[in-house]
Amino acid sequence: MEVLLLGIYSFFVWLFCIKLKWIPWTPVTQITAAIIPIIGLAVLILLLNANAPSSADVRVIKYVVQVIPQVRGRVIDVPAEGNHPMKKGDVLFRIDPTPYQLDVKALEAQLAAAEGSANELREQLKVAKGNTAAVRSQIDLTRLRVKQFEELTATGAGNRFDLEKAQADLASVEGQMASAIATEARAQAQLAAIVDGDLASVATIKANLAKAQWDLTQTVMYAPANGTAINVQLRPGSFVVGMPFAPAMSFVEDEFQVIALFQQNELFQVQPGDAAEIALPTHPGRIIKARVESIVWAQGQGQLAPSGMLPGTGPAPLPPGRFAVKLDIEPRDRELFLAAGAMGSAAIYTEHLEAIHIIRKVILRVGSYTNYLILKLH
Repeated sequence: MEVLLLGIYSFFVWLFCIKLKWIPWTPVTQITAAIIPIIGLAVLILLLNANAPSSADVRVIKYVVQVIPQVRGRVIDVPAEGNHPMKKGDVLFRIDPTPYQLDVKALEAQLAAAEGSANELREQLKVAKGNTAAVRSQIDLTRLRVKQFEELTATGAGNRFDLEKAQADLASVEGQMASAIATEARAQAQLAAIVDGDLASVATIKANLAKAQWDLTQTVMYAPANGTAINVQLRPGSFVVGMPFAPAMSFVEDEFQVIALFQQNELFQVQPGDAAEIALPTHPGRIIKARVESIVWAQGQGQLAPSGMLPGTGPAPLPPGRFAVKLDIEPRDRELFLAAGAMGSAAIYTEHLEAIHIIRKVILRVGSYTNYLILKLH
Protein backbone atom coordinates (compact mmCIF):
# COMPACT_ATOMS: atom_id res chain seq x y z
CA MET A 1 0.00 0.00 0.00
CA GLU A 2 2.83 2.37 0.81
CA VAL A 3 4.36 1.70 -2.62
CA LEU A 4 1.03 2.46 -4.27
CA LEU A 5 0.73 5.76 -2.41
CA LEU A 6 4.31 6.66 -3.36
CA GLY A 7 3.53 5.84 -6.97
CA ILE A 8 0.46 8.09 -6.97
CA TYR A 9 2.39 10.88 -5.30
CA SER A 10 5.28 10.54 -7.78
CA PHE A 11 2.82 10.71 -10.68
CA PHE A 12 1.37 14.02 -9.51
CA VAL A 13 4.85 15.46 -8.86
CA TRP A 14 5.86 14.53 -12.40
CA LEU A 15 2.60 15.86 -13.80
CA PHE A 16 2.62 19.27 -12.07
CA CYS A 17 6.35 19.93 -11.89
CA ILE A 18 7.81 18.34 -15.01
CA LYS A 19 5.05 17.74 -17.53
CA LEU A 20 2.76 20.75 -17.01
CA LYS A 21 5.42 22.85 -15.21
CA TRP A 22 2.81 24.46 -12.96
CA ILE A 23 5.35 24.30 -10.12
CA PRO A 24 8.99 25.24 -10.79
CA TRP A 25 11.30 22.24 -10.50
CA THR A 26 14.00 23.86 -8.40
CA PRO A 27 16.30 22.40 -5.72
CA VAL A 28 13.87 23.67 -3.07
CA THR A 29 10.86 21.95 -4.65
CA GLN A 30 12.91 18.81 -5.21
CA ILE A 31 13.90 18.64 -1.51
CA THR A 32 10.32 19.45 -0.49
CA ALA A 33 8.95 16.77 -2.82
CA ALA A 34 11.28 14.22 -1.23
CA ILE A 35 10.56 15.22 2.40
CA ILE A 36 6.75 15.30 2.13
CA PRO A 37 6.29 11.56 1.39
CA ILE A 38 8.80 10.59 4.08
CA ILE A 39 6.98 12.60 6.74
CA GLY A 40 3.56 11.61 5.43
CA LEU A 41 4.32 7.90 5.37
CA ALA A 42 5.91 8.05 8.82
CA VAL A 43 2.84 9.76 10.30
CA LEU A 44 0.53 7.38 8.47
CA ILE A 45 2.36 4.29 9.72
CA LEU A 46 2.42 5.61 13.30
CA LEU A 47 -1.31 6.30 13.19
CA LEU A 48 -1.99 2.89 11.68
CA ASN A 49 0.03 1.08 14.35
CA ALA A 50 -1.91 2.88 17.08
CA ASN A 51 -5.44 2.70 15.65
CA ALA A 52 -5.29 -0.40 13.45
CA PRO A 53 -2.48 -2.50 14.97
CA SER A 54 -1.26 -5.56 13.13
CA SER A 55 0.50 -8.73 14.21
CA ALA A 56 2.64 -11.09 12.16
CA ASP A 57 2.38 -13.75 14.88
CA VAL A 58 -1.10 -15.28 14.83
CA ARG A 59 -1.50 -18.86 16.00
CA VAL A 60 -4.30 -21.40 15.77
CA ILE A 61 -4.38 -23.43 18.98
CA LYS A 62 -6.42 -26.57 19.52
CA TYR A 63 -7.00 -28.61 22.65
CA VAL A 64 -4.94 -31.81 22.71
CA VAL A 65 -6.19 -34.62 24.97
CA GLN A 66 -3.62 -37.14 26.16
CA VAL A 67 -5.57 -40.42 25.98
CA ILE A 68 -4.62 -42.42 29.08
CA PRO A 69 -6.62 -45.52 30.02
CA GLN A 70 -7.92 -45.91 33.57
CA VAL A 71 -7.09 -49.64 33.56
CA ARG A 72 -4.13 -51.66 32.37
CA GLY A 73 -4.14 -54.53 29.94
CA ARG A 74 -3.38 -55.89 26.49
CA VAL A 75 -4.84 -53.99 23.52
CA ILE A 76 -7.02 -56.24 21.34
CA ASP A 77 -8.45 -53.74 18.84
CA VAL A 78 -7.64 -50.24 17.55
CA PRO A 79 -10.55 -48.96 15.40
CA ALA A 80 -9.16 -45.40 15.39
CA GLU A 81 -7.34 -44.42 12.20
CA GLY A 82 -4.65 -41.78 12.44
CA ASN A 83 -5.46 -38.35 10.96
CA HIS A 84 -9.08 -39.28 10.20
CA PRO A 85 -11.94 -37.16 11.62
CA MET A 86 -13.88 -38.83 14.42
CA LYS A 87 -17.08 -38.03 16.30
CA LYS A 88 -17.46 -37.85 20.05
CA GLY A 89 -18.09 -41.36 21.37
CA ASP A 90 -16.33 -43.23 18.54
CA VAL A 91 -14.17 -46.11 19.78
CA LEU A 92 -10.45 -45.37 19.91
CA PHE A 93 -9.20 -48.75 21.16
CA ARG A 94 -10.21 -51.74 23.26
CA ILE A 95 -8.34 -53.49 26.08
CA ASP A 96 -8.78 -57.22 26.76
CA PRO A 97 -11.79 -57.29 29.15
CA THR A 98 -11.35 -60.93 30.29
CA PRO A 99 -9.73 -60.32 33.72
CA TYR A 100 -12.24 -57.58 34.51
CA GLN A 101 -15.18 -59.76 33.46
CA LEU A 102 -13.90 -62.48 35.80
CA ASP A 103 -13.66 -59.96 38.63
CA VAL A 104 -17.28 -58.95 38.04
CA LYS A 105 -18.47 -62.57 38.05
CA ALA A 106 -16.54 -63.35 41.25
CA LEU A 107 -18.02 -60.34 43.03
CA GLU A 108 -21.52 -61.18 41.78
CA ALA A 109 -21.11 -64.63 43.35
CA GLN A 110 -19.85 -63.06 46.59
CA LEU A 111 -22.82 -60.69 46.58
CA ALA A 112 -25.27 -63.56 46.17
CA ALA A 113 -23.62 -65.41 49.07
CA ALA A 114 -23.62 -62.29 51.25
CA GLU A 115 -27.28 -61.59 50.54
CA GLY A 116 -28.06 -65.24 51.38
CA SER A 117 -26.16 -64.87 54.66
CA ALA A 118 -28.12 -61.70 55.41
CA ASN A 119 -31.41 -63.50 54.85
CA GLU A 120 -30.19 -66.36 57.04
CA LEU A 121 -29.26 -63.87 59.76
CA ARG A 122 -32.75 -62.37 59.64
CA GLU A 123 -34.25 -65.84 60.05
CA GLN A 124 -31.90 -66.50 62.96
CA LEU A 125 -33.17 -63.32 64.61
CA LYS A 126 -36.76 -64.50 64.21
CA VAL A 127 -35.86 -67.86 65.76
CA ALA A 128 -34.00 -66.13 68.61
CA LYS A 129 -37.00 -63.94 69.33
CA GLY A 130 -39.25 -67.02 69.32
CA ASN A 131 -36.90 -68.83 71.69
CA THR A 132 -36.82 -65.82 73.99
CA ALA A 133 -40.62 -65.66 74.08
CA ALA A 134 -40.88 -69.42 74.74
CA VAL A 135 -38.33 -69.31 77.56
CA ARG A 136 -40.09 -66.29 79.05
CA SER A 137 -43.36 -68.25 79.14
CA GLN A 138 -41.55 -71.22 80.68
CA ILE A 139 -40.07 -68.93 83.34
CA ASP A 140 -43.51 -67.60 84.23
CA LEU A 141 -44.82 -71.16 84.58
CA THR A 142 -41.81 -72.30 86.64
CA ARG A 143 -42.14 -69.33 88.98
CA LEU A 144 -45.79 -70.14 89.49
CA ARG A 145 -44.91 -73.74 90.36
CA VAL A 146 -42.22 -72.60 92.82
CA LYS A 147 -44.75 -70.32 94.52
CA GLN A 148 -47.29 -73.12 94.72
CA PHE A 149 -44.76 -75.58 96.19
CA GLU A 150 -43.68 -72.94 98.72
CA GLU A 151 -47.28 -72.51 99.90
CA LEU A 152 -47.84 -76.29 100.14
CA THR A 153 -44.57 -76.80 101.99
CA ALA A 154 -45.44 -74.02 104.43
CA THR A 155 -48.74 -75.73 105.33
CA GLY A 156 -47.10 -79.17 105.52
CA ALA A 157 -49.08 -80.47 102.58
CA GLY A 158 -46.17 -80.30 100.18
CA ASN A 159 -42.92 -82.17 99.69
CA ARG A 160 -39.73 -80.16 100.22
CA PHE A 161 -37.99 -82.23 97.55
CA ASP A 162 -40.54 -81.04 94.99
CA LEU A 163 -39.93 -77.43 96.04
CA GLU A 164 -36.17 -77.75 95.61
CA LYS A 165 -36.63 -79.38 92.20
CA ALA A 166 -38.94 -76.55 91.13
CA GLN A 167 -36.39 -73.96 92.30
CA ALA A 168 -33.63 -75.79 90.37
CA ASP A 169 -35.83 -75.84 87.27
CA LEU A 170 -36.40 -72.08 87.67
CA ALA A 171 -32.66 -71.41 87.87
CA SER A 172 -32.10 -73.54 84.75
CA VAL A 173 -34.82 -71.75 82.82
CA GLU A 174 -33.47 -68.35 83.87
CA GLY A 175 -30.06 -69.40 82.49
CA GLN A 176 -31.74 -70.40 79.22
CA MET A 177 -33.42 -66.99 79.22
CA ALA A 178 -30.10 -65.19 79.56
CA SER A 179 -28.64 -67.29 76.70
CA ALA A 180 -31.68 -66.60 74.48
CA ILE A 181 -31.46 -62.85 75.15
CA ALA A 182 -27.72 -62.86 74.30
CA THR A 183 -28.36 -64.76 71.05
CA GLU A 184 -31.11 -62.31 70.08
CA ALA A 185 -28.92 -59.30 70.92
CA ARG A 186 -26.04 -60.68 68.85
CA ALA A 187 -28.30 -61.16 65.82
CA GLN A 188 -29.76 -57.67 66.24
CA ALA A 189 -26.26 -56.15 66.47
CA GLN A 190 -25.22 -57.84 63.23
CA LEU A 191 -28.38 -56.64 61.49
CA ALA A 192 -27.95 -53.12 62.89
CA ALA A 193 -24.78 -52.50 60.76
CA ILE A 194 -26.71 -50.95 57.85
CA VAL A 195 -25.29 -48.83 54.98
CA ASP A 196 -27.81 -47.40 52.49
CA GLY A 197 -30.34 -50.04 53.47
CA ASP A 198 -27.91 -52.97 53.16
CA LEU A 199 -25.89 -54.88 55.69
CA ALA A 200 -22.29 -53.69 55.94
CA SER A 201 -20.97 -56.92 54.41
CA VAL A 202 -23.43 -56.66 51.50
CA ALA A 203 -22.74 -52.94 51.01
CA THR A 204 -18.98 -53.60 50.87
CA ILE A 205 -19.36 -56.24 48.17
CA LYS A 206 -21.79 -54.03 46.22
CA ALA A 207 -19.24 -51.19 46.25
CA ASN A 208 -16.49 -53.55 45.07
CA LEU A 209 -18.81 -54.88 42.37
CA ALA A 210 -19.63 -51.35 41.17
CA LYS A 211 -15.89 -50.59 40.99
CA ALA A 212 -15.25 -53.81 39.04
CA GLN A 213 -18.10 -53.00 36.62
CA TRP A 214 -16.69 -49.50 36.13
CA ASP A 215 -13.23 -50.97 35.46
CA LEU A 216 -14.85 -53.22 32.86
CA THR A 217 -16.39 -50.23 31.07
CA GLN A 218 -12.96 -48.56 30.99
CA THR A 219 -11.57 -51.32 28.77
CA VAL A 220 -13.11 -49.43 25.83
CA MET A 221 -11.72 -45.93 25.21
CA TYR A 222 -13.90 -43.44 23.33
CA ALA A 223 -13.20 -40.18 21.53
CA PRO A 224 -13.72 -37.40 24.12
CA ALA A 225 -14.95 -34.89 21.51
CA ASN A 226 -15.18 -34.31 17.78
CA GLY A 227 -11.64 -34.32 16.49
CA THR A 228 -8.77 -36.38 15.14
CA ALA A 229 -6.42 -38.96 16.59
CA ILE A 230 -2.94 -37.92 15.47
CA ASN A 231 0.00 -40.26 14.82
CA VAL A 232 -1.70 -43.45 16.00
CA GLN A 233 1.11 -45.91 16.73
CA LEU A 234 -0.93 -48.12 19.07
CA ARG A 235 -1.41 -51.65 17.74
CA PRO A 236 -3.19 -54.81 18.93
CA GLY A 237 -0.87 -56.62 21.30
CA SER A 238 0.49 -53.47 22.90
CA PHE A 239 0.26 -53.28 26.69
CA VAL A 240 -1.12 -50.04 28.10
CA VAL A 241 -1.13 -48.78 31.67
CA GLY A 242 -2.90 -45.92 33.41
CA MET A 243 0.16 -43.73 33.96
CA PRO A 244 0.03 -39.96 33.32
CA PHE A 245 3.41 -39.97 31.56
CA ALA A 246 2.57 -42.85 29.22
CA PRO A 247 -0.41 -41.79 27.04
CA ALA A 248 -1.63 -44.32 24.51
CA MET A 249 -2.27 -41.63 21.86
CA SER A 250 -2.99 -37.94 21.38
CA PHE A 251 -6.41 -36.66 20.34
CA VAL A 252 -6.76 -33.19 18.79
CA GLU A 253 -10.21 -31.67 19.27
CA ASP A 254 -11.93 -29.66 16.54
CA GLU A 255 -12.52 -26.79 18.96
CA PHE A 256 -9.88 -24.10 18.49
CA GLN A 257 -8.65 -20.71 19.65
CA VAL A 258 -6.98 -18.01 17.59
CA ILE A 259 -4.35 -15.99 19.44
CA ALA A 260 -2.57 -12.90 18.11
CA LEU A 261 0.52 -11.54 19.88
CA PHE A 262 1.12 -7.77 20.05
CA GLN A 263 3.79 -5.50 21.48
CA GLN A 264 2.88 -3.91 24.79
CA ASN A 265 2.26 -0.40 23.41
CA GLU A 266 0.03 -1.53 20.53
CA LEU A 267 -3.07 -2.36 22.58
CA PHE A 268 -3.91 0.87 24.41
CA GLN A 269 -6.74 1.62 21.92
CA VAL A 270 -7.97 -1.97 21.54
CA GLN A 271 -11.18 -3.03 23.29
CA PRO A 272 -13.13 -6.33 23.35
CA GLY A 273 -15.59 -6.33 20.48
CA ASP A 274 -13.33 -4.52 18.01
CA ALA A 275 -13.37 -5.91 14.48
CA ALA A 276 -10.39 -7.94 13.30
CA GLU A 277 -9.21 -9.75 10.19
CA ILE A 278 -6.90 -12.74 9.85
CA ALA A 279 -4.80 -14.00 6.93
CA LEU A 280 -3.33 -17.50 7.08
CA PRO A 281 -0.92 -19.13 4.60
CA THR A 282 -3.08 -22.26 4.78
CA HIS A 283 -5.89 -20.23 3.15
CA PRO A 284 -4.11 -17.93 0.66
CA GLY A 285 -6.17 -15.07 -0.72
CA ARG A 286 -8.82 -15.41 1.98
CA ILE A 287 -9.54 -12.95 4.77
CA ILE A 288 -11.10 -14.46 7.90
CA LYS A 289 -13.39 -12.11 9.79
CA ALA A 290 -13.15 -12.03 13.58
CA ARG A 291 -13.77 -9.98 16.71
CA VAL A 292 -11.60 -9.27 19.73
CA GLU A 293 -12.89 -11.59 22.43
CA SER A 294 -10.47 -10.63 25.18
CA ILE A 295 -6.97 -9.39 25.90
CA VAL A 296 -4.80 -11.56 28.10
CA TRP A 297 -3.22 -8.95 30.36
CA ALA A 298 -0.62 -11.32 31.76
CA GLN A 299 2.53 -13.04 30.57
CA GLY A 300 5.45 -14.93 32.02
CA GLN A 301 7.58 -11.90 32.87
CA GLY A 302 5.02 -10.91 35.49
CA GLN A 303 5.35 -14.11 37.52
CA LEU A 304 7.83 -15.18 40.19
CA ALA A 305 7.88 -18.88 41.03
CA PRO A 306 8.01 -19.86 44.73
CA SER A 307 11.64 -20.53 45.55
CA GLY A 308 14.23 -20.25 48.26
CA MET A 309 16.38 -18.21 45.87
CA LEU A 310 16.22 -14.44 45.63
CA PRO A 311 14.95 -13.18 42.26
CA GLY A 312 17.75 -12.23 39.89
CA THR A 313 17.66 -8.71 38.48
CA GLY A 314 20.18 -9.22 35.68
CA PRO A 315 22.70 -6.73 34.31
CA ALA A 316 20.26 -5.23 31.80
CA PRO A 317 16.50 -5.07 31.26
CA LEU A 318 14.93 -7.95 29.38
CA PRO A 319 13.12 -7.26 26.11
CA PRO A 320 9.45 -6.68 26.99
CA GLY A 321 7.21 -9.66 26.36
CA ARG A 322 4.13 -9.47 24.18
CA PHE A 323 0.50 -9.71 25.21
CA ALA A 324 -1.94 -12.14 23.64
CA VAL A 325 -5.28 -11.15 22.14
CA LYS A 326 -7.90 -13.87 21.77
CA LEU A 327 -9.86 -13.54 18.53
CA ASP A 328 -13.35 -14.95 18.06
CA ILE A 329 -14.06 -16.08 14.50
CA GLU A 330 -17.32 -14.71 13.13
CA PRO A 331 -20.10 -17.18 12.21
CA ARG A 332 -19.58 -16.97 8.45
CA ASP A 333 -16.03 -18.35 8.77
CA ARG A 334 -16.51 -20.55 11.84
CA GLU A 335 -16.93 -23.73 9.79
CA LEU A 336 -13.64 -23.10 7.98
CA PHE A 337 -11.06 -25.74 8.83
CA LEU A 338 -8.15 -24.23 10.74
CA ALA A 339 -5.20 -26.53 11.29
CA ALA A 340 -3.66 -26.72 14.74
CA GLY A 341 -0.41 -24.79 14.66
CA ALA A 342 -1.32 -22.68 11.61
CA MET A 343 0.31 -19.25 11.79
CA GLY A 344 -0.31 -16.02 9.94
CA SER A 345 -1.02 -12.33 10.38
CA ALA A 346 -3.93 -10.26 11.66
CA ALA A 347 -5.11 -6.70 12.10
CA ILE A 348 -7.44 -5.15 14.66
CA TYR A 349 -9.60 -2.15 13.72
CA THR A 350 -10.34 0.11 16.67
CA GLU A 351 -13.08 2.74 16.83
CA HIS A 352 -10.56 5.54 16.26
CA LEU A 353 -9.53 7.08 12.89
CA GLU A 354 -11.63 4.64 10.91
CA ALA A 355 -10.81 6.54 7.71
CA ILE A 356 -7.30 5.07 7.60
CA HIS A 357 -8.41 1.49 8.29
CA ILE A 358 -8.71 0.93 4.55
CA ILE A 359 -4.93 1.17 4.26
CA ARG A 360 -4.43 -1.63 6.79
CA LYS A 361 -7.07 -3.73 5.03
CA VAL A 362 -5.31 -3.35 1.70
CA ILE A 363 -1.95 -4.25 3.26
CA LEU A 364 -3.45 -7.37 4.85
CA ARG A 365 -5.11 -8.46 1.61
CA VAL A 366 -1.97 -7.96 -0.42
CA GLY A 367 -0.12 -10.10 2.12
CA SER A 368 -2.84 -12.73 1.91
CA TYR A 369 -2.48 -13.00 -1.87
CA THR A 370 1.29 -13.26 -1.61
CA ASN A 371 0.67 -16.50 0.27
CA TYR A 372 0.01 -18.04 -3.14
CA LEU A 373 3.71 -17.59 -3.89
CA ILE A 374 5.78 -20.64 -2.96
CA LEU A 375 9.32 -19.33 -3.01
CA LYS A 376 11.39 -22.48 -3.43
CA LEU A 377 13.98 -23.36 -6.04
CA HIS A 378 13.04 -27.03 -6.25
